[in-house]
Amino acid sequence: MVKRIVLKVGTSTLTQGTSRISRGKIEDIALQIKELTPENEIILVSSGAIAAAKQYASISNLGSVEAKQALAAIGQVHLMRLYQEVFSDYQLPVSQCLLTYYDFNNEDSKLNIVNTINTLLSFEYIPIINENDTVATDEIKFGDNDKLAAMTAVLCGAQKLILASDIRGLYDKDPKLNSDARFIHEIQDLNSVIANLSDSKSSQGSGGMKSKLEAAQIAQKAHIPTWIVDGSTRNFLVDVLNEEGEFTRITTMT
Repeated sequence: MVKRIVLKVGTSTLTQGTSRISRGKIEDIALQIKELTPENEIILVSSGAIAAAKQYASISNLGSVEAKQALAAIGQVHLMRLYQEVFSDYQLPVSQCLLTYYDFNNEDSKLNIVNTINTLLSFEYIPIINENDTVATDEIKFGDNDKLAAMTAVLCGAQKLILASDIRGLYDKDPKLNSDARFIHEIQDLNSVIANLSDSKSSQGSGGMKSKLEAAQIAQKAHIPTWIVDGSTRNFLVDVLNEEGEFTRITTMT
């Protein structure tokens, strides 16, 4: 039976700790998807549009919503060009789906999303999903793509949600600030963990570990397990699907 997996890669994963999108990391993702298909259907939720834009455009007042929307409009073209160029080298055709919060609150839009993604997968196209930042406002904006990935996983009936981070998973405290931080291999009770979590965001991305756990809550309610993995390592997706290496599993409630 073919398994449907939603993989979310954040800006920190795609930039590999730099200020630029890493073509090598996109190639790493393409190689893994090639290896995993057709036994698995991969829906890719990708951040990185604003980071891509900063390589080509200079826009002032970067903290404003308008500037971020402009950068997203500029960068989305370059980000998709990179995906198209790299993925085509491995005979992986790609497609773009830009979504907003409203799309998940409208029954017609939800049906259209499901039908479009199912059709793309049936023709072996990789759906690459991002938030439509150019039309989103503070009130409807996801803020990061973790929640977008979780909502997509639920809507499209995925068997697993994988969130690629810049660390290997969840710790009881920030490992970048505390050398004695303890790694957490498995979680079921998310409420207590989230309540005690002090969030830490990457310099490039808009999400943090707290947003990943909140996304996992959405998936957990639909009985979809979530895995938080270190996307900076090569072959990270294939390795975790083979149960290799350390990562955090968020299990479904029994």
